[in-house]
Amino acid sequence: MACLLETPIRMSVLSEVTASSRHYVDRLFDPDPQKVLQGVIDMKNAVIGNNKQKANLIVLGAVPRLLYLLQQETSSTELKTECAVVLGSLAMGTENNVKSLLDCHIIPALLQGLLSPDLKFIEACLRCLRTIFTSPVTPEELLYTDATVIPHLMALLSRSRYTQEYICQIFSHCCKGPDHQTILFNHGAVQNIAHLLTSPSYKVRMQALKCFSVLAFENPQVSMTLVNVLVDGELLPQIFVKMLQRDKPIEMQLTSAKCLTYMCRAGAIRTDDSCIVLKTLPCLVRMCSKERLLEERVEGAETLAYLIEPDVELQRIASITDHLIAMLADYFKYPSSVSAITDIKRLDHDLKHAHELRQAAFKLYASLGANDEDIRKKIIEAENMMDRIVTGLSESSVKVRLAAVRCLHSLSRSVQQLRTSFQDHAVWKPLMKVLQNAPDEILVVASSMLCNLLLEFSPSKENMAFQAEQKIKADILRSLSTEQLFRLLSDSDLNVLMKTLGLLRNLLSTRPHIDKIMSTHGKQIMQAVTLILEGEHSIEVKEQTLCILANIADGTTAKELIMTNDDILQKIKYYMGHSHVKLQLAAMFCISNLIWNEEEGSQERQDKLRDMGIVDILHKLSQSPDSNLCDKAKTALQQYLA
Repeated sequence: MACLLETPIRMSVLSEVTASSRHYVDRLFDPDPQKVLQGVIDMKNAVIGNNKQKANLIVLGAVPRLLYLLQQETSSTELKTECAVVLGSLAMGTENNVKSLLDCHIIPALLQGLLSPDLKFIEACLRCLRTIFTSPVTPEELLYTDATVIPHLMALLSRSRYTQEYICQIFSHCCKGPDHQTILFNHGAVQNIAHLLTSPSYKVRMQALKCFSVLAFENPQVSMTLVNVLVDGELLPQIFVKMLQRDKPIEMQLTSAKCLTYMCRAGAIRTDDSCIVLKTLPCLVRMCSKERLLEERVEGAETLAYLIEPDVELQRIASITDHLIAMLADYFKYPSSVSAITDIKRLDHDLKHAHELRQAAFKLYASLGANDEDIRKKIIEAENMMDRIVTGLSESSVKVRLAAVRCLHSLSRSVQQLRTSFQDHAVWKPLMKVLQNAPDEILVVASSMLCNLLLEFSPSKENMAFQAEQKIKADILRSLSTEQLFRLLSDSDLNVLMKTLGLLRNLLSTRPHIDKIMSTHGKQIMQAVTLILEGEHSIEVKEQTLCILANIADGTTAKELIMTNDDILQKIKYYMGHSHVKLQLAAMFCISNLIWNEEEGSQERQDKLRDMGIVDILHKLSQSPDSNLCDKAKTALQQYLA
């Protein structure tokens, strides 16, 4: 009985527990099996559509007794079936009801029930399992705990249209990520479910379709398999195309479009295939129309955004289909004060979920404007677009803020817009606010966005390292702190290390700045450079590090930090003879900057490097088959001859 309550019963709850509710539970303990059966049937009729009654019965201990009767070998099949029906009805109440059922270990009991030979009992257990697994409070992993469950469910698919509907629904709700996809795929999900797409039952067809959409999502293995599956002599993609025709229910059109989208993104269908260009894309654009329900518009826009995200041609086609860019502007006006919604429940629902429309619109705008300058211009010229993005940056919903930042980031790839619209709306101000206490995913996109705002041609650039003023560079170093900068240079994440090296390289640009920074931080920078060149790092990391050395070598006084460091000079010499051309070129830049004739002290530097054998290496490199390397070596040798 300990599974019933996590906290003591409050008196207000007790007072609501009516005598009739207690009567229902008492009858479950009657010694006469017939009276117990009648008691369960009466309980079933009492709880239908009555959440208060469901809560009362759970509080009074009905669940453990029902589970006991369901598992008892002496119970008749009819009694077991009715118990499963009542438990399913209790699960259809509140999330707390489902939690109570889970606490009583209902799932193992119902899974055990699936081993029964009686089909009606199996269907009742599956219906209850479906209700529990589709609840957001149920962990999906509970389906995969026992390795025998999935193959048994696959075997039950052939028993009836109800087993097909419920099992497919369980699979589509419990398939979260590649591990689950692999388990289902390896147990024959594709072969077992494919023929259900031609079932006479709409519900079965629909649940099978949903299964394929979750199986194919970001999964090349499943997607490549689906492309070649035949059902009644027809390939699966052709069946999906038929299911997204206008005369089919909206839910079916949308889910079919998702299947084809996911297969396309996984590389199983080409982006220029007619089933994508002429069928899937137009179907998803139709879903964005204001005639559609809110959730259909959200799903349509988000799926379309995902479909076109990597492909510029699909972006161009989408942008001119059914006035999509203008159509998305309506996402920000919904529901309006003159909304045509007369259903109060629907209006209440839509008011609570209107932010999802804004999020979806931002996502789709971001995908549309990812590559094409003309499309970006059309988006920015859409009604109050920049104002909407600025408003989106300060919304309470994190998802809307992230989508707004992504949209802004996509549009900021335009040089023209950086110089005009972005400056007119001072977007950097709300963007700086977004960065405060923001989740990591927002920080990543917002930081990239700031980098675009702060490029040299952008009027918003007063805050960036590359071609920035000395004062700004000093501010960056002070704000970041040299300790933090050098911690980042030893970070195990390649992206972090590359970004930090890029920042350091930008800080060390233009001679006065190089000399100033190296005069205050030279020792630590040279130590960091040495450690990276000695470490087990990628070609890209070492190339970036040698480029930093080349910048230091371009300084007036800073180059002495290299010339007086024999260890560093030997490393430069080593990389001049490296097998990778990129590293040879980067090392060559260092040497060229050190021996340049027109600079004070060049003769002494040339002599020291000649003694080290650098000139011999330059002669060898001047014969290199790589024309770039050959030219650089010849140019360097001319410095010795001048």
